[in-house]
Amino acid sequence: MGNEMEIEKLEGLIEAILFTMGDSVELEKIALAIAHDEETTKKMLHHMMDRYNADETRGISIIELENSYQMCTKKDAYECLIRVAKQPRRFVLTDVLLETLSIVAYKQPVTKLEIEKIRGVKSDHAVNKLVEYELVEEVGRMDAPGRPILFGTTEEFLRRFGVQSLEELPSINQEQIEEFAAEAEDEAQMKLDI
Repeated sequence: MGNEMEIEKLEGLIEAILFTMGDSVELEKIALAIAHDEETTKKMLHHMMDRYNADETRGISIIELENSYQMCTKKDAYECLIRVAKQPRRFVLTDVLLETLSIVAYKQPVTKLEIEKIRGVKSDHAVNKLVEYELVEEVGRMDAPGRPILFGTTEEFLRRFGVQSLEELPSINQEQIEEFAAEAEDEAQMKLDI
């Protein structure tokens, strides 16, 4: 019985850590904070996740993002939350932004020039918008003349699209890539026609 109480106490500490930090916290840091090994800490986190998800009366859940954990509100609570707080800024992801984001997600790290080669049109605005929306970020510089910026997806991208890691993204086939290229050509032609 003492052991069960000890686990509940540790889970309470984990809950406090995640609540206080707000953002995601790496498993290693959580384990260090509660003075336990990572494997045990991960088991406790997954036990907590299962418990939160099973209890439909709870307004919170814990999500896993590439070996980090974050406490967040359940989607069902969103309508209620916007009645109390200012409506959160909602991003509109146009087809152009989604297409650009897809290229970054599947080809990262990638330069603007590489994105533009795939899309067939200038992509400055789209990349800048995705950076502003915190879905894409600078991840380094290419070792080439001019040292172009390399872009990759962010943790926010994983969070918003409901995946734990990039490995969970659906595989993309050659037909879809050719379809992207055709759409980009149509878009470029429409701009020329205007």
